[in-house]
Amino acid sequence: MSPPRSLVLGGTAFIGRHLVEHLQAQGHDVTLLNRGGSTPPPGVAVLVADRHDPRGVRAALAGRDWDHVFDISASVQVAPLESVGALVEDLDGHCGVYVFVSSIAACRMGQGAFPWTEDVLTTRSRPGKYGGHKAAVERLLAERRAARGFPYVVVRPAAVYGPHDNIPDGEMAMFLRLRQGRPVLLPHDGLVCFPYGHVADLARALLLAARTPAAQGEIFNVTGESVTARHYVNTLARIVGVEPDIVAIPEDVLATLTPPLPFNHRFQKLLHAVMSIDKARRVLGFEPAFDFEQGHRQTYAWFLEQGFDRLAQPLNDPVWNVSWDFAHEAAVAAAIRARAGV
Repeated sequence: MSPPRSLVLGGTAFIGRHLVEHLQAQGHDVTLLNRGGSTPPPGVAVLVADRHDPRGVRAALAGRDWDHVFDISASVQVAPLESVGALVEDLDGHCGVYVFVSSIAACRMGQGAFPWTEDVLTTRSRPGKYGGHKAAVERLLAERRAARGFPYVVVRPAAVYGPHDNIPDGEMAMFLRLRQGRPVLLPHDGLVCFPYGHVADLARALLLAARTPAAQGEIFNVTGESVTARHYVNTLARIVGVEPDIVAIPEDVLATLTPPLPFNHRFQKLLHAVMSIDKARRVLGFEPAFDFEQGHRQTYAWFLEQGFDRLAQPLNDPVWNVSWDFAHEAAVAAAIRARAGV
């Protein structure tokens, strides 16, 4: 029997990289579709096309059929809604199932009944924004299935962390703050909750979604524990082996701060959320292998192996345009302490 043929759109950065490794470990014949700017893993074929060019994507896919298609790269920055629609048109009849990686950002923030299930209201944000784009693709897929029976599954992660994370203002910046004894600024007394899931767990869930016939046409939340910002900081400090220098930001000071904010963007009250994964457990048989502390201990080991503890300059992700500014954070912390007479 031939191995399953899996196409991954993206595949060389963070989530896609882990998914490709998982697919290969499960014996899949893996092909990537991307712009060809990164070296693929051994044994992985590459189709070169830019997702802003639907005709180029169509030419690259012509005459090919797939058992599974995993769309990791369909964010508003990389693949506008029109290009996703063209891709779905091209894949219809040529793939066993299309698995779309959506986001918690597709949900309407501010819904206070926790935990959120998959049927919460979606964002009102327009398709030109990150969350609005994800929600619009979800609607496009549902409409296509209703009209044509298109086989798809939507997976909604929240904060994804782990080795090769390409959003640097998360655990990478926090590990550095803690190691260097820098102040850690916490808005809202650190009470904002957010769900965090390990990237390897997400990769497993994506394949489970592709393999489960009952999953087609459905949406699944996939994440790990929901923790407060204060718990996040205290747990990472325990992993690093230090006592965190936490500075609470008074609400009136917080109101004066302008982007880029001097703390992890997931600590904002706008993002307060808890997600349920009961549906993924019930239908997919999914269970996270990593708890919050265990997963971050593994991530910290990778961080040290890469020598990131010796970084002299901040990193900036070109897609998300997020980084850190320790000098600015120190100035805000000093002003707060001076006002309090500390």
